Amino acid sequence: MKEQYKLNELAMLSQQLATLREQIDKANAKMRSCFERRDKLNKNFKQIRREINELKIKRDNLNEKVKTFKQQRDAARAKIRAYIEEAKTHNQKITNLKKETPRESRQKLQKAIEDIEWKIQTTSLDLKEEKILVEDVSQLEKQLKIYKKIDDHVKKISEIRKELETLAANADIAHQKLTETAKESQETHSKMIAKISELNDIKVEADSLHADYLQTKEEVKPLHEEFRKLTEQKKKLQAIIREAEAKIKKNTEQAIKEKLESQARKKLQRGEKLSWDEFKMITENKSKNA
Repeated sequence: MKEQYKLNELAMLSQQLATLREQIDKANAKMRSCFERRDKLNKNFKQIRREINELKIKRDNLNEKVKTFKQQRDAARAKIRAYIEEAKTHNQKITNLKKETPRESRQKLQKAIEDIEWKIQTTSLDLKEEKILVEDVSQLEKQLKIYKKIDDHVKKISEIRKELETLAANADIAHQKLTETAKESQETHSKMIAKISELNDIKVEADSLHADYLQTKEEVKPLHEEFRKLTEQKKKLQAIIREAEAKIKKNTEQAIKEKLESQARKKLQRGEKLSWDEFKMITENKSKNA
């Protein structure tokens, strides 16, 4: 009865150990899963962080281009304003010169000068007459010079207009490039912000998995300790059972041997013939008792 109790106790310990082993295996599987998922997230984290750095570099480079295009546009616009002011100055001078414009047209003044010069060259004049004609030419040239000054200002305004067209085109090109680059920079920045948000989500998930890993690790410690204790109990109980079984086996063998020896002695007393084993058994027992 006592031996059966020990066997029942051993079976119960084996069942408890099997249950604990199942719980430990589940916990280990959970920790392994947390570790593997966290490791995968960490790799993804590093990859996304590299992408963020690349996007940041791209955005910063685009922003530098935006600054350059802005400087080019603003410089062109500043020159445009300066040229406009210069053109206004020339227009004002033309307006002022027109107030001094002679009654005679340019063509008439030019013809009058040519006529006088021809007369001087082809007519015999005394010094006084020639001097008067030269003075007339000088006065006419002064009047004609007003037209030439107006022409100079008109020509300058024409040159300024050409410059303004070129500058306006350059300013428009720079502004267009600025707008396109600024848009690309904003799109790149938005992508970077989205990646940063994704990175934060990954970090939160990775931290949660790490927390689960640590919690499970703590939870499994008492299971390991209980498993160790039960394993020691099982080993001790198995040793006791083996010792008891060995004792029972020895006692059984001894009882059988004594029974066989008793039977052999009875045969000897009856004068019956003994087998070699029976004879040997009696002889060995006498030697032990001697």
